[in-house]
Amino acid sequence: MLKDLVQQSAEKLEISPEDARQAIGILLSTIERQGTSQIEKVFSRMAGARTLAAATASTSGLATGPIARLIEQTPGGRRHVAMSMFSRLHKLRLGHGQIADLLGCVRDHVEHSYGIYNFGHLGDLFGTGAVEEDQVQTAAVA
Repeated sequence: MLKDLVQQSAEKLEISPEDARQAIGILLSTIERQGTSQIEKVFSRMAGARTLAAATASTSGLATGPIARLIEQTPGGRRHVAMSMFSRLHKLRLGHGQIADLLGCVRDHVEHSYGIYNFGHLGDLFGTGAVEEDQVQTAAVA
Protein backbone atom coordinates (compact mmCIF):
# COMPACT_ATOMS: atom_id res chain seq x y z
CA MET A 1 0.00 0.00 0.00
CA LEU A 2 1.06 3.54 -0.69
CA LYS A 3 0.31 4.44 2.92
CA ASP A 4 2.83 1.84 4.14
CA LEU A 5 5.48 3.10 1.71
CA VAL A 6 4.99 6.67 2.91
CA GLN A 7 5.34 5.61 6.56
CA GLN A 8 8.42 3.45 5.91
CA SER A 9 10.05 6.23 3.89
CA ALA A 10 9.30 8.87 6.52
CA GLU A 11 10.92 6.73 9.19
CA LYS A 12 13.97 5.81 7.08
CA LEU A 13 14.58 9.37 5.85
CA GLU A 14 13.67 10.92 9.23
CA ILE A 15 11.19 13.33 7.66
CA SER A 16 7.49 14.01 8.12
CA PRO A 17 4.97 11.70 6.43
CA GLU A 18 3.78 14.72 4.38
CA ASP A 19 7.30 15.33 3.04
CA ALA A 20 7.75 11.60 2.42
CA ARG A 21 4.51 11.49 0.42
CA GLN A 22 5.62 14.48 -1.66
CA ALA A 23 9.08 12.95 -2.22
CA ILE A 24 7.52 9.66 -3.36
CA GLY A 25 5.21 11.59 -5.69
CA ILE A 26 8.22 13.40 -7.18
CA LEU A 27 10.03 10.09 -7.68
CA LEU A 28 7.02 8.34 -9.22
CA SER A 29 6.25 11.24 -11.56
CA THR A 30 9.90 11.32 -12.63
CA ILE A 31 9.95 7.61 -13.40
CA GLU A 32 6.65 7.91 -15.26
CA ARG A 33 8.02 10.85 -17.31
CA GLN A 34 11.06 8.73 -18.18
CA GLY A 35 8.75 6.34 -20.05
CA THR A 36 9.81 3.10 -18.37
CA SER A 37 7.43 0.16 -18.62
CA GLN A 38 8.09 -0.74 -14.97
CA ILE A 39 6.04 2.22 -13.75
CA GLU A 40 2.89 0.81 -15.34
CA LYS A 41 3.36 -2.36 -13.29
CA VAL A 42 3.60 -0.24 -10.13
CA PHE A 43 0.61 1.89 -11.07
CA SER A 44 -1.50 -1.19 -11.76
CA ARG A 45 -0.69 -2.75 -8.39
CA MET A 46 -0.23 0.15 -5.94
CA ALA A 47 -3.53 1.94 -5.37
CA GLY A 48 -3.11 5.70 -5.41
CA ALA A 49 0.38 5.73 -6.97
CA ARG A 50 -0.74 7.02 -10.38
CA THR A 51 -2.88 9.71 -8.76
CA LEU A 52 -0.01 10.80 -6.50
CA ALA A 53 2.40 10.99 -9.45
CA ALA A 54 -0.06 13.02 -11.54
CA ALA A 55 -0.96 15.36 -8.68
CA THR A 56 2.71 15.95 -7.89
CA ALA A 57 3.50 16.71 -11.53
CA SER A 58 0.51 19.03 -11.77
CA THR A 59 1.36 21.03 -8.64
CA SER A 60 4.96 21.34 -9.85
CA GLY A 61 3.82 22.87 -13.14
CA LEU A 62 5.50 20.19 -15.25
CA ALA A 63 4.72 19.99 -18.94
CA THR A 64 2.35 17.10 -19.58
CA GLY A 65 1.50 17.31 -23.28
CA PRO A 66 2.40 14.66 -25.85
CA ILE A 67 5.28 16.69 -27.32
CA ALA A 68 6.79 17.23 -23.87
CA ARG A 69 6.54 13.49 -23.22
CA LEU A 70 8.38 12.67 -26.43
CA ILE A 71 11.16 15.14 -25.63
CA GLU A 72 11.45 13.86 -22.05
CA GLN A 73 12.13 10.35 -23.33
CA THR A 74 15.14 11.30 -25.45
CA PRO A 75 18.56 10.83 -23.80
CA GLY A 76 18.89 14.58 -23.17
CA GLY A 77 15.31 14.83 -22.01
CA ARG A 78 15.79 11.92 -19.61
CA ARG A 79 18.78 13.66 -18.04
CA HIS A 80 16.80 16.89 -17.72
CA VAL A 81 13.92 15.05 -16.03
CA ALA A 82 16.32 13.37 -13.60
CA MET A 83 18.09 16.62 -12.74
CA SER A 84 14.70 18.26 -12.22
CA MET A 85 13.86 15.46 -9.77
CA PHE A 86 17.00 16.14 -7.75
CA SER A 87 16.24 19.85 -7.69
CA ARG A 88 12.67 19.24 -6.51
CA LEU A 89 13.82 16.80 -3.81
CA HIS A 90 16.48 19.25 -2.64
CA LYS A 91 13.73 21.87 -2.24
CA LEU A 92 12.16 19.42 0.23
CA ARG A 93 15.49 19.65 2.10
CA LEU A 94 16.52 16.09 1.22
CA GLY A 95 20.23 15.43 0.90
CA HIS A 96 21.86 13.00 -1.51
CA GLY A 97 21.94 10.23 1.11
CA GLN A 98 18.24 10.64 1.80
CA ILE A 99 17.49 10.56 -1.93
CA ALA A 100 19.43 7.31 -2.23
CA ASP A 101 17.49 5.96 0.77
CA LEU A 102 14.21 7.03 -0.86
CA LEU A 103 15.06 5.07 -4.01
CA GLY A 104 15.91 2.07 -1.84
CA CYS A 105 12.67 2.33 0.12
CA VAL A 106 10.58 2.42 -3.04
CA ARG A 107 12.57 -0.41 -4.66
CA ASP A 108 12.29 -2.62 -1.55
CA HIS A 109 8.58 -1.89 -1.18
CA VAL A 110 7.64 -2.77 -4.74
CA GLU A 111 9.80 -5.90 -4.63
CA HIS A 112 8.35 -7.21 -1.36
CA SER A 113 4.77 -6.04 -1.80
CA TYR A 114 4.22 -6.52 -5.54
CA GLY A 115 7.02 -8.77 -6.83
CA ILE A 116 8.30 -6.06 -9.19
CA TYR A 117 12.08 -6.22 -9.54
CA ASN A 118 14.68 -3.93 -11.10
CA PHE A 119 12.80 -0.79 -10.12
CA GLY A 120 14.13 2.43 -8.65
CA HIS A 121 17.79 2.22 -9.59
CA LEU A 122 19.48 5.61 -9.79
CA GLY A 123 21.30 4.60 -12.96
CA ASP A 124 17.98 4.03 -14.71
CA LEU A 125 17.24 7.75 -14.45
CA PHE A 126 20.21 8.54 -16.65
CA GLY A 127 20.00 5.47 -18.87
CA THR A 128 19.86 5.50 -22.61
CA GLY A 129 16.56 3.70 -22.84
CA ALA A 130 18.22 0.33 -23.29
CA VAL A 131 15.97 -2.57 -24.17
CA GLU A 132 14.63 -4.43 -21.16
CA GLU A 133 15.65 -8.06 -20.79
CA ASP A 134 12.21 -9.44 -21.67
CA GLN A 135 12.27 -7.46 -24.94
CA VAL A 136 15.65 -8.74 -26.18
CA GLN A 137 15.55 -10.74 -29.39
CA THR A 138 18.39 -12.79 -30.77
CA ALA A 139 19.43 -12.58 -34.38
CA ALA A 140 20.78 -15.49 -36.41
CA VAL A 141 24.15 -14.83 -37.95
CA ALA A 142 24.66 -16.36 -41.37
